[in-house]
Amino acid sequence: MTAGGPMNAGPKICVVGSSNIDLISRVPRLPRLGETLVGHSFHLGYGGKGANQAVMAAKLGARVTMVTRVGRDVFGEGTLRNYREQGIDTTHLRFDDERFSGVAPIFVDDSAQNVIVIIPGANLGLSPADVQDAAPALRAADVVVCQLEVPVEATLEAFRIAKSADVRTILNPAPAAPLPDELLRLADLCVPNEPEVETLTGLAVKTGEEVEAAARALRLRGPHAVIITLGERGALFADAETVEYVPPIRVNAVDPTGAGDAFIGSLAVFWAEGLLVREAIRRANAVAALSVTRIGTQVSFPTRSASDAFLAQQGIV
Repeated sequence: MTAGGPMNAGPKICVVGSSNIDLISRVPRLPRLGETLVGHSFHLGYGGKGANQAVMAAKLGARVTMVTRVGRDVFGEGTLRNYREQGIDTTHLRFDDERFSGVAPIFVDDSAQNVIVIIPGANLGLSPADVQDAAPALRAADVVVCQLEVPVEATLEAFRIAKSADVRTILNPAPAAPLPDELLRLADLCVPNEPEVETLTGLAVKTGEEVEAAARALRLRGPHAVIITLGERGALFADAETVEYVPPIRVNAVDPTGAGDAFIGSLAVFWAEGLLVREAIRRANAVAALSVTRIGTQVSFPTRSASDAFLAQQGIV
């Protein structure tokens, strides 16, 4: 059983991406340079954008395959165990004998603001050859999801294989980096946040008009559609025909860590289940909002039953 349903139910999602260990410290405020603060609490959790998105999809009942690398260390063994507990297929998880597992120290203050440092480790060892080994899983998927916490060559290979089999693709260009146009052309949905779309387009996104202009500029580089996540302001969707805002779901935020990954993972599932992109965005917004009402990353992600109940409460049916 997965955390969200039986392994033989739901759409097939293949995630090619990162696995990290999150080292989360709760602090009264973010420290100044050179300052030492006493924190409230510490939590060790499983993370990495790829891993988070895979776990979110699994909790919603998808059949998920993870293509990733971890170090041959206690963190890597724990990551493998966590994937298996979530019901995620680990056939294509590889242990790296040269690099340590990726880690991400995270500080969250009392106003739910955070800062994150990522040390990639074994994630940098994920190669096009690793992705080629996973080609059957990529071709069998309903949606393939990638980010930028592994080498771009591996991500590009994943999308090449997926599109050769007419499999839909979602690119989460995070953390932002210069991208080859081929990768953007192979993305059905490109889903950055505001700082990421600024980096990708060189355009400011301080106003609504600027956000719309940046979305159009990014779409012209190749993706079929662009979704810019706007945090507490919802999301903006742009394709060849239209640009429109999808409103947020209002909640009392406790910890925003992982909200973007909750959005991507749930977007992939709802889209793979046959919903139109706009409707998938509405539902993914709600799942992401629900996730920020709890502390932590993957542990804050709601199950399918909790998500469905929250969607019904919000009148999204």
